[in-house]
Amino acid sequence: MHVLVVNAGSSSLKVRLLDPADHVVRSLDLDSWAGRDETAELRRFVFTVSTVDVVVHRIVHGGAEFTGATVIAGDVRDRIAALSELAPLHQSRGVAGIDAMAAVLPGIPAVACFDTTFHAGLPAAAATYALPREWNERFGLRRYGFHGLSHAYAARRASELVGLAGPRVVSCHLGSGASLAAVTGGRSVDTTMGFTPLEGLVMATRPGSVDPGLVLWLIRRAGLAPDEVADALEHRAGLAGLTGGSGDLRTLGAGPDATLAFEVYLHRLRREIAGMAAAMAGLDVLVFTGGVGEHQPAVRAGAAAGLGFLGVRVDDAANRAASGDTDITASGAGVRTLVIAAREDIEMARQARAVVSG
Repeated sequence: MHVLVVNAGSSSLKVRLLDPADHVVRSLDLDSWAGRDETAELRRFVFTVSTVDVVVHRIVHGGAEFTGATVIAGDVRDRIAALSELAPLHQSRGVAGIDAMAAVLPGIPAVACFDTTFHAGLPAAAATYALPREWNERFGLRRYGFHGLSHAYAARRASELVGLAGPRVVSCHLGSGASLAAVTGGRSVDTTMGFTPLEGLVMATRPGSVDPGLVLWLIRRAGLAPDEVADALEHRAGLAGLTGGSGDLRTLGAGPDATLAFEVYLHRLRREIAGMAAAMAGLDVLVFTGGVGEHQPAVRAGAAAGLGFLGVRVDDAANRAASGDTDITASGAGVRTLVIAAREDIEMARQARAVVSG
């Protein structure tokens, strides 16, 4: 079955055609994509593709109702759109991708895969916020988690690489957005993002976990409007906020602001990795994936430097030279440390085939 994988980002669109063996046979990257009304390049691309059996879309938030890959039919598209407030940077773009591909490939079955699905079975202790019970029940408040497609693939690939069945894995998906997952027996048992993608690690433009009292203080005492605070938390915090730059680790610089920002980033990363290991009562494999996780040796080395007590040690030469799927474990280390190329497309294709084949 040939699967067309569609990943609509906050300003870009990535399309991959995977054959039945999950080889990428055609690809299209639109670095600047306006949305569902901009379909000319998509039409040209589709014209060059001989076979598409199913289209699969990455959707960031599935809320409480979408706990598995779902065929897009009936009111599914509108129900996905209704969740936009929970992931304002990405949800509307995913819906735009659905609309664009429906216009270009009418009649081809379409499936939505959700980044929250992998975490839908979190243990109650990990999923539940200590808020008034009536709030949790009335509003569906819980920790949903994100980047599940990446975490699911990384954990499965790690098991293959180390030759263990169901190892205890901490998967570090590090990019502009970043999160960790604790995966044991192939199941997510904890993660760092929560109700929205704002919780957890320090990210490019998002602060990660912040004292909710601080947010209330900014609104009540500092006089900032709620919309202004929301915009800053999504777009002007994190590494960008600390440095006044873009938040891109590749261009962070070397001044005092950049040094502090990097130290804050690593401090939170090390702390949360240890927390994920505690959720599994131990650690067998540490995985780095995503744009930063795959391409920033200094981040991997900095994280590992504070985790020796868990048995994590990386080989400096292997770490610096890592490309693609690579074992960077130092000799004698008690925990295997891997770099794994992010392949959400393979995970999405696997889920889409399962849904349409019944």
